[in-house]
This record gives sequence, structure tokens and C-alpha cells, in this order.
Amino acid sequence: MNHRVLSRQERQVRLGIYIKQNPFVTDEELAQRFNVSIPTIRLDRAALKIPELRKRVKQVAEEVYIEIKSMHETELVGELVDIELDKQAISILQITKELVLEKTKIVRGHHLFAQANSLAAAVLDANVVLTGSCRLRFKRPVYLNEKVVSKAVVKVKKKSSALVSVYSKVNDEMVFKAQFILLMQH
Repeated sequence: MNHRVLSRQERQVRLGIYIKQNPFVTDEELAQRFNVSIPTIRLDRAALKIPELRKRVKQVAEEVYIEIKSMHETELVGELVDIELDKQAISILQITKELVLEKTKIVRGHHLFAQANSLAAAVLDANVVLTGSCRLRFKRPVYLNEKVVSKAVVKVKKKSSALVSVYSKVNDEMVFKAQFILLMQH
């Protein structure tokens, strides 16, 4: 692999492409990927007119929250970043100090469950969605400052119930998975 130093123009072109493919990447992750400082990444983003992560997440969220019928956007745990009703949805939960156990800095399990459960309900095109049952597995601890990306996939949908699987990952490593049977009213 070629490890030559990129010119500013080459780096900015690659940065723009990378952010377009990975809109929820942090400045810290970009700095590491491009082997430059965080201030350099911020200058590059400014030159390319690419907003900071929070604004990128907010822009995407404003577009996708309109589709949810079963709950108000404030009831969803995590930031909704993509949704196709009755098919799939994706949310991101940034693990902050309020979500972890003080001694171990490990996230409390109910936060991962809440992210998955609310995402499973949000993906369904129904006015009322209630959890009937859930089978879940915690695969590894999640720590302070990690970013959990959850994907809900509708496996089966009938008139008044649905089976939805949710897969939660940190950096492509599975940390939690669940299968929900949800009850619906239209």
C-alpha cells in the first residue's frame, strides 16, 4: 500500500468522498484515517462546506423522522439516521457518562435494549406499536465514548404483528442483538 503524504487538494477530495459514504464519522476518526490533526480536518471540512458531525446527523434526522408514525421523535432512543418503513431503520447512540456505570464505565444494558426496542417499533408503518416479546443477547460490554449503530430489519409483517430483528454494533463488532415480536394497531 502506498503511504505517500497526500496534498491538501487530494486529501480534501478523498475526505469529501469518505464523509459522503460515512456521514456519521467523527473528526477524530477522520484525523486518524488521514493521518492529520483534528484542526486540519476541521479546516478541510470548512473549505468543502461540510458541517460538523452534529449538524450532519441533525440534517439526516430531520429528513427521516417525518416518516415515523408509531411514536414522537423524542421517544426514540438514539439518533435515527435512516428509515424505510416496514423494511429497515438505523440509529446511532453515542455512549456518554450519563449512560454508563460509574465504576466500570460500561453502558447499562437497558440503554442498549431501549435503543433496539424503540428502533424496532419506529420501523413499522402503524399508528400504535407495542412490544409483545423479545429474545436478546448481549455479545460484549459497551464502554464510555463508544458509538452504537443499530439496524432494525423487518423479517415478517402480518396484519397485527411483526417480527423485527435488531443488530447493534460498535465499529462493525456485534455487541447486542434482539428479535422482537411487536403488536400493531393501524
